[in-house]
Amino acid sequence: MLAGWTGGTTLSPKTYIQDFAGKNILIVEDEYFLAAETRKKLEKLGAHVVSPTGRVNEALTLIETEAVDAAILDIHLGDELVFPVAERLAELDIPFVFATGYDPSIIPENFTGFALCEKPTELEAIARELFGPGTDLLM
Repeated sequence: MLAGWTGGTTLSPKTYIQDFAGKNILIVEDEYFLAAETRKKLEKLGAHVVSPTGRVNEALTLIETEAVDAAILDIHLGDELVFPVAERLAELDIPFVFATGYDPSIIPENFTGFALCEKPTELEAIARELFGPGTDLLM
């Protein structure tokens, strides 16, 4: 008999999407409808969304004034790039993912180890990168 086989029951892989529950998630996204949709989905999963913003300065202020457990970052914010926000999050050991439809080659070399999730935002992929093996946010 195969290890893990349960007589016809299919074993499903671990999902991490439920790990959003109770977490403070910062959304940095300049597309209003995408930010609103992501916020709605996260709140339905039990997350607290730290005010979505599409501006680098606002995001930096939120990081300093709000409790942030993890962040979802769009790379292009109008005429700004999100990398100063990513730098601050990395300094504070706050996990984040880049969610973008752009070519990953625009990401600076010092961020090549961070997850890149394509738009439209797939929350299971983001949850796996934020809360999966090797992270310390699992409760």
